[in-house]
Amino acid sequence: MTGPDSDPDRLGPAHNLNPAARHYNRYALPNRESFMTTELHIDEDQAIVRLMRLLYVEGITGQEEKIGLAVLDALVEAGVERSWIRFDAANKKIPLPTQTGNLIVTLPGNRPGPRRLFMTHLDTVPLCAGAVPLRKGIRIVPEGKTALGGDNRTGCGCLVTMVATLLKHNLPHQPLTLLFTVREESGLWGARNVELADLGNPVVGFNIDGRLPGDITIGAVGAERWQAEITGRAAHAGVHPEQGISATVVAARALADVHANGWFGKVKKKSKEGTSNVGSIGDGKGGSAGVATNVVTDYVHVRGETRSHDAAFNKLITAAYKTAFTKAAANVKDHRGRKAKVEFQAQRDYFPFKLKENSPVVKLAQAAGERAGIKTQLRLSNGGLDANWTVRHGIPTITFGAGQNEIHTIDEYVELPDYLLGCKMALALATQE
Repeated sequence: MTGPDSDPDRLGPAHNLNPAARHYNRYALPNRESFMTTELHIDEDQAIVRLMRLLYVEGITGQEEKIGLAVLDALVEAGVERSWIRFDAANKKIPLPTQTGNLIVTLPGNRPGPRRLFMTHLDTVPLCAGAVPLRKGIRIVPEGKTALGGDNRTGCGCLVTMVATLLKHNLPHQPLTLLFTVREESGLWGARNVELADLGNPVVGFNIDGRLPGDITIGAVGAERWQAEITGRAAHAGVHPEQGISATVVAARALADVHANGWFGKVKKKSKEGTSNVGSIGDGKGGSAGVATNVVTDYVHVRGETRSHDAAFNKLITAAYKTAFTKAAANVKDHRGRKAKVEFQAQRDYFPFKLKENSPVVKLAQAAGERAGIKTQLRLSNGGLDANWTVRHGIPTITFGAGQNEIHTIDEYVELPDYLLGCKMALALATQE
């Protein structure tokens, strides 16, 4: 899941949404007889081997060509016709260097019914570069000082395992589309730029990205990113500091104002809630703002973000930052009364969404979980998901997990019982009537 949205504890229970305790043992691999039913049988050993193979393939965000081809090869090995697999042109629309487009697989159904979408993302965060997976009992961990990449190789492994099982046993299923997106970790870009027609116009979607298979995410925050360019006036800080206009002081006053008025961090205003953060302060090119201690800093570039489940409140938080920077610039002057200048820009990163508890896709997920022996609970996410964009594209999409833990850290690991249950959940959803 995407960089700023990567905390595995970011999932919180939706208020009054069917809370149910997990009933399966997460500390030992499930007994094969109790874990599998005839119709939902998966080859556990092959599922784990498949995951290990994919974890070995590097594919940080924007550099997904190798992992895309590895997933393609795994799908063909599983029996998928090569003609059913293609890469789209999303990478040509993304304003960041991106090696390849989204990987899309369209499977014909062997029973009538509308098409269903299954999705996950190909990319990992840069901390996963050079990762070597190592199995330790019921976990897979990174061998060195890197993250692992379970986010989201677990999703890739689940979807390939699902398809391999469907084809091997000729299980009944409606037409299916598999979508493996690019650049999820750096802004949900692949899902944002996918074409609905390329997906075959599915009516519901299932996104694999998270920790527990029983956690059904039905909603997520929206986010905006903003930047403030502050232009002051340089002057000799020792000889004539009064002739300068410090862009640094403008930034400091603005951020102090935002903090003092409750618009920084966790934001609560009456019944509305959201979050905000300042991500970087520099020269706009990755360097330090200012060039020397004896020169009044004449330029500072500040970047940040705001989030909320309420799109209007999200804009209100962003507006508070704009007001603070504008006010600070007007109050920092040189000896002639000249003021600093601020250019403030904001853009929506993704839209919030919340599916109704009784919507068909939610009912389908709950029924599939019950059939697979997985008790489910409905949840909301304080982080963005590819589902934010597929819902925006008109495909109601829920998200569930498959064993990711401590993602985006060197302590990352995959819990194999949860991964296998994620595979089973995907298979149940694909075959659920």
